[in-house]
Amino acid sequence: MAASVLRLVVAINPAAAFGASREVGPRAVERLRAAGHTVTALLEPDFASLQAAAAAALAGDADALVVVGGDGMVSLGVGLVATTGVPLGIVPSGTGNDMARGLGIPIGDADAAIGALLAALGRTPRTIDVGVARGAGGDIRYFVSVFSGGFDAAVNERANRMRRPRGKSRYTLAILRELVTLRPIRYRLTLDGVEESRSAILVAVANNVSFGGGMRVAPDALLDDGLFDVVTLDPVGRVGLLRIFPTVFAGTHIRDPRVTVRRASRVRIESPGVVAYADGERVGPLPIDLEMLPRALAVLA
Repeated sequence: MAASVLRLVVAINPAAAFGASREVGPRAVERLRAAGHTVTALLEPDFASLQAAAAAALAGDADALVVVGGDGMVSLGVGLVATTGVPLGIVPSGTGNDMARGLGIPIGDADAAIGALLAALGRTPRTIDVGVARGAGGDIRYFVSVFSGGFDAAVNERANRMRRPRGKSRYTLAILRELVTLRPIRYRLTLDGVEESRSAILVAVANNVSFGGGMRVAPDALLDDGLFDVVTLDPVGRVGLLRIFPTVFAGTHIRDPRVTVRRASRVRIESPGVVAYADGERVGPLPIDLEMLPRALAVLA
């Protein structure tokens, strides 16, 4: 990536057009162009249109894709460039920003994040692992942070329907509301060919450390070790979950004996009636097969 002039595709979150972060995308484009790069800036009215426009732009021999937004935009970018060798750059300006956090990209300071991107354009890209989720219908979804299928996914489903509040407090409120119907779920889990049946409140299959805006569900996860950290929480009541929840932000919940962390490169999760999420985006109902693709994504970080 050390070429003096690069052809960059910059995809800007459609929701940012009217939000507090609406200036971040244009500022990133301006600074990239000022640095001498050729920039194709994309701002479409919705995610589907943006995805199509970005795919078309990348077909023109782009040197990198840069996404401006939160983890939803990262998910869009990963879906376009994973396994292709085209590097992904991130300018975080969303609600969660967990992938940027995991990569050490500045959060809450757009100028610093753009500066970090400009610096990364002059270096060899880093390569990280990518998870691939395969549903019963054959659909494939790439993800780089956390796959969830339990109470955590139900919280995500509720949080995505909420317009307010923003940031961590949205997930906190969604958790409190989901506690009303809290119940254990019976799973069949298969980790690298070893099958087990267990009841659990939460199942998270993590490549990255955090999800939900900084909840460190897998504090020891590594982005490039070729393995998922599979985190399960045994059945607990509402009070027990409320006691564990605050410790997730520090990652100290894994000290609780009811929390289990194991590592695997292939995971199958089965449970009727459970909808799964990956990187904050809805994947679909279980069963889902997960496979880790080592170093399948180049990132500008």
